[in-house]
Amino acid sequence: MQRRVINFLFVLAGTTLGISLLPLAWTAIGQEKSMWLNNNVTNGLIGAIIFFLLSLLLAGYISTAITKIEKKLSEFSLMYLLFGTVGTILGLVLGAILAIPFYNWDIPFLKGFMPIILMVILGYFGFRIGTSRIEEWKKLFSIKSKKVEPQVEQQMLERRVEDHFHKYKILDTSVIIDGRIYDITKSGFLEGVILIPNFVLYELQYIADSGDSLKRVRGRRGLDILNALQKEEGIAVEMYDGDFEDISEVDSKLIKLAKMLDGIIVTNDYNLNKVSEFQNVPVLNINALANAVKPVVIPGEDMEVLVVKAGTERQQGVAYLDDGTMVVVEDGQHYMNERIQVVVTSALQTAAGRMIFAKPAHSRRGIDNKEHKDEKKEEK
Repeated sequence: MQRRVINFLFVLAGTTLGISLLPLAWTAIGQEKSMWLNNNVTNGLIGAIIFFLLSLLLAGYISTAITKIEKKLSEFSLMYLLFGTVGTILGLVLGAILAIPFYNWDIPFLKGFMPIILMVILGYFGFRIGTSRIEEWKKLFSIKSKKVEPQVEQQMLERRVEDHFHKYKILDTSVIIDGRIYDITKSGFLEGVILIPNFVLYELQYIADSGDSLKRVRGRRGLDILNALQKEEGIAVEMYDGDFEDISEVDSKLIKLAKMLDGIIVTNDYNLNKVSEFQNVPVLNINALANAVKPVVIPGEDMEVLVVKAGTERQQGVAYLDDGTMVVVEDGQHYMNERIQVVVTSALQTAAGRMIFAKPAHSRRGIDNKEHKDEKKEEK
């Protein structure tokens, strides 16, 4: 159906151009007085045939281009297209008004090309202003009513049912500074579009410019992580230019943005995690992910650890696994700075992570040997 419409439009354009341009061609070859050749019916028929043949060659390419344009436009929200169209129209109208004086000049370049250039430039700027300031335009045209605001905040993004929709993953400042988000995203465990709000970027830049050397290093590492994410192929990273001027705290802005975009907050901040859950905002906490992927140990399992410091209780020693899990070793102070075999006695899961309790392996063998000797004595 689409190709038939394209063929029809080509034939219609060929007919019109044949009637208007072919008389000039007949005049050029000296056949302007031939009534059977130089008439509207013949001219329109010749033009229609020529353009019909062209349509057979170009219809496939035009149809493919139209399909790609339709697919690209369907990815944008209705609000984006609306404000972009209005901004473009206003820019073109303003360009046409400002170009009026150029038509009165005798300079060919200014009279022929400057109005077109001026309209194109202003039309582009109108489109950019309309699409990059959507939040400000919505605030300008919205009715300032307290009863309406919650409905606006909780509205969902417009999307088609058949589209494969991926929610926005909105990064918090703490998770960017942490650095693990790059490896998690690169491994493919975090799908969808990574969204970096401007107010998070400004906070990160403020930390990078801090007078405290430790904060400055952490802020610069966060900026390096963002650049690495943006350059990584297969990872979609977008910026959010809007801001919520009536809110001062970055965490509150993140929650409001997640509600507005129907997105998910990615963080490792415990307090932001709890506040978001209370307000029914989905949260991905990478600390919870790290705890979930730590190896599960069973009481009675053997492992080798390095005792690095004394524990809080008497004779206890403390060791750490490669993933940072704390291992409390009974009577471990006797093996300070030594690698020993230990036996897991129990494991405790807390909000801060997993803690493993163990005892030296030789103590189990001693108990087993003693029990074995007692059994032999009873048999005798």
